[in-house]
Amino acid sequence: MDRSRVSISWRRLVLAFAGIYCAAAAGAWWAADGMIFQPQFGSGQEPPGAVRIKVGDAEVSAVFLSNPEARHTLWYFHGNAEDLGDVAYRLRALRELGFSVFACEYPGYGINRQRPSEAAIYEANAAALAWLERSHGITADRLLLYGRSVGAGPAVELATRAPVAGLVLESAFTSAYRVMTRWRLLPFDRFTNLEKMPRVKCPVLLIHGRRDGIVGFHHAEALFAAALGRRQKLWVENAGHNDVGFVAGDALTRALVGFADGL
Repeated sequence: MDRSRVSISWRRLVLAFAGIYCAAAAGAWWAADGMIFQPQFGSGQEPPGAVRIKVGDAEVSAVFLSNPEARHTLWYFHGNAEDLGDVAYRLRALRELGFSVFACEYPGYGINRQRPSEAAIYEANAAALAWLERSHGITADRLLLYGRSVGAGPAVELATRAPVAGLVLESAFTSAYRVMTRWRLLPFDRFTNLEKMPRVKCPVLLIHGRRDGIVGFHHAEALFAAALGRRQKLWVENAGHNDVGFVAGDALTRALVGFADGL
C-alpha cells in the first residue's frame, strides 16, 4: 500500500477523532449546568424565619438558627435536588447538637429564581459570609462548614478562601464530571474538589457510604488522601448516597460532635 495514502488516512482518522472530541467537549460545556444542578426537584419553599441576603442585583434566602451556648456556627450546604425547605428538619437537628446553624440557598433553588451555576453559588457564599459577620459578628474562624453531595463543592471552595475552623464533607465527589467519567477526560470541570483539597488548611472530616451508587466510594478515599492537615473519616457500611445519616445513626452524631470538640 502507498505510504502516502496510509499517512493521509491516519491524518483523517486523527482529525475525525479530534472533531468528535471537540464537539463532545462543547456539548458538555453547554449542558453541564443543566445536568449538575437540579433545583426543580426541591420543595420550592422557604423555611419559617428565613432572611434575604443581597447578592449583586438579586437576593438569596438564608436561615440562621442561633444557639447562645455554641462554640461554632455550622454552615450547612445541602445536596442537589433539594432546597432549604427540604432540609429544615436537619438544620434544627444540628442545632440540637450544640451548634448555631446557618444555611444559604443556592441561586436558582427554593424560591430564588436566578440561574444556578458554580460561579453564582460562590458569589452568594461571599455575600453570606459578609452578612454573618455584619449581622451576627460571626467571623470565619468560628465557622464549621458541612457540605453534603453537591454542597461539598461550595464548602471546599469556601474553605480555600477563608480561615474556617473545620470542614465536613458527606457523600462528596472529587469533581462533578468525574462522578460520571471517573477520570478527567475534558480540559474543564465543575467543583474540582480533589485539586483544591491540598489548599484546605483546616481539619477535615470525611463521611461516606461504602455502597454509594451515585458518588462511588473511591471519591471519598481520594479526597481523604488529598487532605494534608488533620483529617478524620467515617466510612459507613451498607449506606448509599442519601441514607448515610439514617444508616450511621449515632455514629455520625458522635463523629461530628467529637470532630467539632477537637477544633
